Amino acid sequence: MDKLLVSPNPHIHTAVSTRSLMRDVVIALLPATVVSIVFYGLSMLLVTAVSVVSCVLLEYLITRFLLKKPSTICDWSASVTGLLLALNLPSTTPWWVVFIGAVVAIGVAKMTFGGLGQNVFNPAIAGRVFLLISFPTYMTDWKAPQGLFGADAVTGATPLGLIKEGLLQGQTVTGIMAENGFSYGQMLFANVGGTAGEISAIALLAGFVYLLVRRVIRPHITLSIWATVAVVSLIFWLCAPERFTDPLFNLLTGGMILGSCFMATDYVTSPMSVKGGVIFGVGIGFITMMIRYFGSYPEGMSFAILIMNAVVPLLNMWFHQKKYGRD
Repeated sequence: MDKLLVSPNPHIHTAVSTRSLMRDVVIALLPATVVSIVFYGLSMLLVTAVSVVSCVLLEYLITRFLLKKPSTICDWSASVTGLLLALNLPSTTPWWVVFIGAVVAIGVAKMTFGGLGQNVFNPAIAGRVFLLISFPTYMTDWKAPQGLFGADAVTGATPLGLIKEGLLQGQTVTGIMAENGFSYGQMLFANVGGTAGEISAIALLAGFVYLLVRRVIRPHITLSIWATVAVVSLIFWLCAPERFTDPLFNLLTGGMILGSCFMATDYVTSPMSVKGGVIFGVGIGFITMMIRYFGSYPEGMSFAILIMNAVVPLLNMWFHQKKYGRD
């Protein structure tokens, strides 16, 4: 009778593994990481190194000595968290602040829930938001990038921050854009300040295309975020162009590209079904624009993703993925 027993499903195996998927994400993040180091120099290299090493080391220590389980650092997920956390920080962030962010990302947001595949919130975003609330001075210390090769930016402030500050002083969006010399080409290839992940939209988009080609992610979440941001900002911009920024500006600035391409698409913290993913993306896009337009903080992507992460269990319950062999 023992010969009739079979192991639990699934019985179909492929060459795709957690390690290969995470390794592809690391490769996709390399263009943005390299560009950020070129523009921000050795300070950004230090932030990246501390973030990645801290995340990997903390996961190893927690798994081996607290959870008493085999080490999971070889699946590359801790490295992905470290890279994403680094790209969400200013290049001037002190090393000990970066380490605290890694503790929150790995120790609290990931391992407390049981490790990879069980966390509710995106670890890198959780770490970033914790640092933003706890150390706002360090997290908003925008310096003009000098770079390894003397590449100068126009200003150290973020475009979103300058727009928000200018509007509070009674200026118009057009006037602020002209005064600071903002151009869409500049935003696409080499941004004018912000976190490391905001320095070049084209580098992030190159990584996004790589993930699509490798079929690591599907585009429906990202496209639904972009579409929602474009529609919402278009409506407000057409109604009051001197007060509200246009769709292209909102798509190219802040953490829009990094968040929509690499963090909202996280397997663990995003819905399993396509319908649920579209609603997830629409929610992120809408909340982001409401915070940008009406909140006190100029950026809203991180907060929007965390809020929608909390809704994912409901979306998975309401929208079931199609079962094998059924219409």
